[in-house]
Amino acid sequence: MSAAGGAAPAVSTRHLRIHRFAALEPGPRLVVTGAVHGNETAGTRGIERVVREIESGEIDIVRGSVTFVPVCNPLAYRHARRVGERNLNRRLLPTAEPREYEDHLANVLCPLLAGHDVLLDLHSFRSPGQPFVLRGPADNDGTLEPFTHAAAEARLAAHVGVTRVVDGWLDAYARGVAERRARGLTPGAVNEHPAYGIGTTEYMRSVGGYAVTLECGQHDDAAAPEVAHHAIRQTLALLSLAELPLVPPARGLAAIECLTLARVIDRHAEGDRFVKTWTSFDKLAAGDLIARRADGAEVRAPEAGYIVFPDHAALPGHEWFYLAQPSARTL
Repeated sequence: MSAAGGAAPAVSTRHLRIHRFAALEPGPRLVVTGAVHGNETAGTRGIERVVREIESGEIDIVRGSVTFVPVCNPLAYRHARRVGERNLNRRLLPTAEPREYEDHLANVLCPLLAGHDVLLDLHSFRSPGQPFVLRGPADNDGTLEPFTHAAAEARLAAHVGVTRVVDGWLDAYARGVAERRARGLTPGAVNEHPAYGIGTTEYMRSVGGYAVTLECGQHDDAAAPEVAHHAIRQTLALLSLAELPLVPPARGLAAIECLTLARVIDRHAEGDRFVKTWTSFDKLAAGDLIARRADGAEVRAPEAGYIVFPDHAALPGHEWFYLAQPSARTL
């Protein structure tokens, strides 16, 4: 179902629909993506609205270029589900021997991303909650995710219209991989390698650009497409691609909460269950009971913090929820 509650429009599963607007004056190259997960359509609706505004003349691209991919995973979108054959936002890398549908998509999307400077990736989430934005690491020359555009990325994160910014994704995922190996998963399992944590934004950073993921709200929240639409216009204004007013953070930078993902907890078995219906960013006190394993073992919060991305439908062996802490990084 779409975010508006109707059936998703028919799309071909054999090509990607891409809109590109290139100004006559040089400037940054922005790419905006939606429906990387097929049941996350707020970004698709926001993109379609902005494309109409450009085509009608309401918005004029005066500098640089902007590329829109409203549906990045047509197979998943057609069936209104998260994945086609696998999660497109994991192990997003080109491959010489594509096997799954998402491998073929990656071979189109990765060169497309590499041809741009900035990515705004639009998503939504399953459980109730408020929109938030995910950014990448601090500038570093490490081996996991070297990066040199943290200041520009922070500026973008501060202007997309939300009041919570989260970092630490790939670090947390790498720690989760180490825990999977310690549990003795089948050697060579795809989610047992840190590269499985690479999605659109991680790939964009790996080719020299910068990126944020905007989680626009719950999948079927009628307000989520408006969040996406506002963020796209803000990004066009921030990068001076269009002559649009840039709305500053409503309560200033100091009012934006910055968190970091500290740990990912996997679901081990079908019988693993949450003890209540959790919402992203519900607060946790040290020792709070979060879930019970199929064998009766308790899963408790190791320290005070927040739960993020709780997924009651997670597959065994995959991420179930994340634990977050206040971040030492500001905007």
